[in-house]
Amino acid sequence: MMVDIGILGMGRMGRGIAEAYAFAGKRVLMIDVKPRNEADRQKLYTEAKKEIADDLVFLAGLGIGLETEQEEALGLITMCGREEAEGRIGGIPLFYEGVPETREAKDELFTWACQHAAPDAVMASTSSTMAVDDLASMGTNPERFVNAHWLNPAMLMPLVEVARGTQSSDAAVTTLVSSLEGIGKSPVVMKNSPGYIIPRIQALAMNEAARLVEEGVASVEDVDKAIRLGFGIRYAVLGMIEFIDFGGNDILYYASDYLSKNIDERRYKAPNSVVENMKSGRNGMRDGAGFYDWDGIDVASYRAKRLGAFVSLLRALDLTPKRRT
Repeated sequence: MMVDIGILGMGRMGRGIAEAYAFAGKRVLMIDVKPRNEADRQKLYTEAKKEIADDLVFLAGLGIGLETEQEEALGLITMCGREEAEGRIGGIPLFYEGVPETREAKDELFTWACQHAAPDAVMASTSSTMAVDDLASMGTNPERFVNAHWLNPAMLMPLVEVARGTQSSDAAVTTLVSSLEGIGKSPVVMKNSPGYIIPRIQALAMNEAARLVEEGVASVEDVDKAIRLGFGIRYAVLGMIEFIDFGGNDILYYASDYLSKNIDERRYKAPNSVVENMKSGRNGMRDGAGFYDWDGIDVASYRAKRLGAFVSLLRALDLTPKRRT
């Protein structure tokens, strides 16, 4: 039986990835990489299947899929131990690794996996901390190593951050991206960098939110209300860089200058790209250039499309302006 992906490790992230692929109709082999007796292994299989099944039923209740599809999806997931896997993984084109974030655990696993997988099988780690190049040194054919940073909950979040190392091949990146797009995900490709994209931005925003509470600027509840209804809701429609061009790079420049002088110089200092755009008059949409090239873009049509999407989101959340009656 052909298998579309292999998952090395049966923890929470591995289960989420297995669910996402099986829901999309792909065959999955989940490999328990830890040594266990047969009773404990069967207990793990039962636990994993129940968690995935319960989640599929829950999502069906929210209108995502049907409860009757649960058994079909579960039937696409096979589970086995390491010994049995040795004779089964040679034809799998893509593996996701999801073992604990220690060098010892990953080194031992990749050494084993590369001995039994095909030489060109892509090894995608889900590590959120280890560099691709470090992981690539743990196995053979380093060009096949990439990182795939899934966001929780894996089944629902459309974004997957794909990080390539200095030796990652175009073929490996293409295989991973095509596989993700094939199950409806929206991958972004980046060079390997600590924190990826989302965690790096998120850490700054989370820390600043905590500081606002710590400094007594606003209550926990009001900071969260501001984030939900003022910050996050806009970035579901406009990308953050796009938002700079939309509102004006100069606004960000002056806001950064004021905040750096009144709160913290290092924390709020504008990056060189914002300063250079300010100097060269590339302040976004109204100048015809910013981080994006707006030359030749029908700005009125663009605005209408984005605002239309924003209103649709507000309507779905029952947050549209209410008429006086």
